[in-house]
Amino acid sequence: MTPSIPSAAVRALLLAQDGIISRSQVLDAGDSNAVIRRMLRRREWVKVGSGLYVNHTGPLTWSQRAWCAVRGAHPAVLSHQSAVHAVGGTVDGKQYGVPIHIAVGSRRNVAKQPGVVVHYDANLDDHAAWHTHPPRIRVEHAVVTLAAAASTETVAVARLTEAVNARITTVERLREALRTRRSLRRRAFLGEVLKDIADGTCSVLERRYRFGVEQAHGLPRPVRQSPTATGRRGFRDAEYPDWHLVIELDGRVGHDDAPSRDRDLERDLDAVVGAGLTTVRLGWGQVGRPCTTAQKVGRLLTRRGWTGALVPCSDGCEVSAADVKTLR
Repeated sequence: MTPSIPSAAVRALLLAQDGIISRSQVLDAGDSNAVIRRMLRRREWVKVGSGLYVNHTGPLTWSQRAWCAVRGAHPAVLSHQSAVHAVGGTVDGKQYGVPIHIAVGSRRNVAKQPGVVVHYDANLDDHAAWHTHPPRIRVEHAVVTLAAAASTETVAVARLTEAVNARITTVERLREALRTRRSLRRRAFLGEVLKDIADGTCSVLERRYRFGVEQAHGLPRPVRQSPTATGRRGFRDAEYPDWHLVIELDGRVGHDDAPSRDRDLERDLDAVVGAGLTTVRLGWGQVGRPCTTAQKVGRLLTRRGWTGALVPCSDGCEVSAADVKTLR
């Protein structure tokens, strides 16, 4: 008589796949369609897709939806933000995301699944970690892909720093992934940012401030890397001594742990107490909005006695004629 209960092999698959199994896996394990029909009739399994089953009647977890996505398009792997989520990372501060993103080989034509986005990868085997549960794109490739596709360079930097700070990958692995992706969008820029992260500096951010905020909008030239004269030793990114203002460019890297943050704040306090200098810290978000940041820095300088005026960087610049009059 043909057995009507799942075999040990099927039970092992259910355990490994968080309760998800496909019809083809059941049959490949040597069980029959009778097993599937019996488990469905008894409500021990529930159909959750074309040829896909889960071993409970409740709502699916994110992991189970991920398994459904990769098994429903087998062979497939989690990709993009879903690959990051699978290792405990976040994207935009969110631990889990909808829809599920998967990648398949570029020569395939995959049927649509509800709540699933399919990406086609000509080098899938080079990028995939097939042995993981669920299988996924290796996280370093997922991160550089997300950074390259980001809406702005500020968001691209956030993708890299978020992954490194969460310790789901390393700078070295990200740089190696980037080296193999020669046609990737923003490849040169991402390489510069990763070099900064590795060196613990913010030189890319500093250049963006200098040319995109300062020079493009006619702000006065500051003293760069001026040594601190009071309190803790160090160098200020940009100091406007005539107007007692300091701009510190904080790219988050090297500023996230408590001791580093404490040193930064102590130096800011020393600057106020010992030299009467006000410190303003700018990050990637502010430098990524150069026109509005130039407006605000210009207003600060004007209040402190600067008699110059901002200039628009382009026809669409937010520094308008009215802004210039206001600042003067």
